[in-house]
Amino acid sequence: MTDKVVVFKDKHIRRTLHNDEWWFAITDVVFALTDSLDAAGYVKDMRRRDKELAKGWGQIATPLLLETEGGKQRINCANTEGIFRIIQSIPSPKAEPFKRWLAKVGYERVQEIEDPELATARTRELYKAKGYSDAWIEKRMRGIAVRAELTEEWKSRDVGESPEYAILTAEISKAAFGMTPSEYKQYKGLDRENLRDHMTDLELIFSMLGEAATTEITRKTDAQGFTENRTAARRGGKIAGDARKKLEKETQSAISTTENFINEPEGVKRLKGK
Repeated sequence: MTDKVVVFKDKHIRRTLHNDEWWFAITDVVFALTDSLDAAGYVKDMRRRDKELAKGWGQIATPLLLETEGGKQRINCANTEGIFRIIQSIPSPKAEPFKRWLAKVGYERVQEIEDPELATARTRELYKAKGYSDAWIEKRMRGIAVRAELTEEWKSRDVGESPEYAILTAEISKAAFGMTPSEYKQYKGLDRENLRDHMTDLELIFSMLGEAATTEITRKTDAQGFTENRTAARRGGKIAGDARKKLEKETQSAISTTENFINEPEGVKRLKGK
């Protein structure tokens, strides 16, 4: 299994990591199970036949960037759960081994939940395969750990997971960089991509500082509930923001950059400023 393509019964299934889970090209799966020469047409017919599938299509299918003969394009993808639902609408004896194959993918995910070190190792391998440097990967992995520590604090302090986590994260980012995550993604020219996967070393460092400072302030002040934690988030972000501004003054250059990495080696070079 690679980070872009897996093989099932000699058929190539394109996939991509999105929201920390694998998403598979729907047309590739349909072709693997039906041998239809027009997989896209088969999907349309399938949705016409299965009204319930059609109703929930917006929740099942998500357009994600995948390799095509014409370069990277957005292709409808589904996660493991979504693919299982699609298979239910395919009257093909080939579906059963595919279900077992997907169950294996799901089992690997369960393994990662039970053994976080395994998940960490696989994540490192994925970033390495995409061309990121070892130094960048170390910072990214540390940032993930810092983020997890912060969200655990929020969880134990009566903060609702969504959308309150997003609001608190936006407060930290706004104070640290002068931009919310959505504004930052727009600044970098990103769409659905993970913002931190497109940050430079220094951007990652100041993101970590803002979240680590927020965690410490939250603990020291024993912040409870959304309102108190929002205040802590602003204070933690400000610490990173003040440090960022001081470094920018010393170096006469901005920390935030429009550079991004769109899942290709050349993008890594641009991101690192080479």
